[in-house]
Amino acid sequence: MPKKITKVLIANRGEIAVRIAATLRAMGIRTVAVASDADRDAMHVKACDEVVFIGPAPARESYLRVDKILEAARTTGADAVHPGYGFLSENEDFAEAIGAAGLTWIGPPVRAITEMGSKIAARKTMEAAGVPVVPGVHDAGQGVEALCAAAERIGFPVLVKAAAGGGGKGMRAVHAASDLVEAIEAAQREAQASFGDGSVYLEKLLVRPRHVEIQIFGDTHGRVVHLGERECSIQRRHQKVVEESPSPVLTPELRAAMGAAAVRAGEAVGYVGAGTVELMLDERGGYYFLEMNTRLQVEHPVTEGVTGLDLVRLQVKVAEGEPLPEPPALRGHAIEVRLYAEDPSQGFLPQVGKLLRYRLPAMPGIRLDTGFAEGDEVSVHYDPMLAKLIATGEDREHARLRLVAALDAWEVHGVQTNLALLRAIASHPAYAAGATHTGFIAEHWPDGFARPEPSDDALIALAVAEAMGLGREGGASEVASAGRPSGVETWREVGAWRGGTR
Repeated sequence: MPKKITKVLIANRGEIAVRIAATLRAMGIRTVAVASDADRDAMHVKACDEVVFIGPAPARESYLRVDKILEAARTTGADAVHPGYGFLSENEDFAEAIGAAGLTWIGPPVRAITEMGSKIAARKTMEAAGVPVVPGVHDAGQGVEALCAAAERIGFPVLVKAAAGGGGKGMRAVHAASDLVEAIEAAQREAQASFGDGSVYLEKLLVRPRHVEIQIFGDTHGRVVHLGERECSIQRRHQKVVEESPSPVLTPELRAAMGAAAVRAGEAVGYVGAGTVELMLDERGGYYFLEMNTRLQVEHPVTEGVTGLDLVRLQVKVAEGEPLPEPPALRGHAIEVRLYAEDPSQGFLPQVGKLLRYRLPAMPGIRLDTGFAEGDEVSVHYDPMLAKLIATGEDREHARLRLVAALDAWEVHGVQTNLALLRAIASHPAYAAGATHTGFIAEHWPDGFARPEPSDDALIALAVAEAMGLGREGGASEVASAGRPSGVETWREVGAWRGGTR
């Protein structure tokens, strides 16, 4: 039986662990952080009341060790576990182990995780529940010949997709039969390496679709509700970059229909807690089930921005057995962008280094969720996402202009990021017009996103830094003496002086 929660172990790191800790502190609930050796000085460690160090930097030796996390909960007297997103958040064995240990699991039932963890099983469940699914074949087996025959029946273009996992891994778009065998074999290899399951299936590839997801919530009394949609169409390599609510194209009637379908999806698996039903929306207004994420989403602040709800607080209340309140009406508009330590001009290659400057001025309608502070090291061991910037406004244009102003004022240097790309997207006329789709970045930057040249202000700042001997690890002069060129190339090494110039 659910009971009052007094101490929560947060089985995660980075910005989501910091964000969860903030809500729990406001609720008067004590918090326990777990951390690898690489995260001894991390922000999420400082955000919690206690910390248990659980192993070396590689996640498989620390954040993915169920035994170490359970032991940390036992030794600290935690009575509940919040998994955040990623790592073990959608691992049914972990959820089951938490329950078996007598701890409260702040997440969905094991059944929901299991059924939705396989995209093939999820499609079958959704079809039975009357939720539209993308035309496809999930029962052709794993033989190349059978999959090729299935692709001919569906018609090209098709999408080869891993049955397990997500994040774009094990996924290949195929536009011609001549490319299919190679795509199937590559997707199977990647799926096996990423998820331990090389199974794939086929779907019809929708051209220029929108990616629209519905936030659902269920309680322990059998009620499932939805809290509106988030449009997540702007992506790179199937990873979301910009999310917003409400979608610029949904009518009230379409929102109601898609919301009702998402509720049916939740009811079909006895859903409890926060979950997201992801749908593809075609140009004719047809919508199709893509997958269900049985956890809190990275982009949950977008929903918080238009509902006024704290979704982590609601997760805790549901886990304690409280019934859900009536869903509030959506108000205003919210947009979120994700800051990654990556180089868009080099195929989004992940970057590492020290955040020499990392500051966002206080601005109306702007929220920053981050797991990093100025001076922190960005390592090779974990996801390259540094932060989420969320702008809210009375309407979409109000929120967008606030977002542009914040991105222009954000100072991030020392590590190459996608900040310039985010500003280019937010300022683009097509984005301002709401003309978004999953191929937005490829359409508007078909040759890749070129890093902009430094502004006059940045060059002046560089000259000052050269004169004063400032820069990475002791000075710009050291960078040059270490064999790297000075001048503009040194500016590239150190990073932009103002976020908006990069």
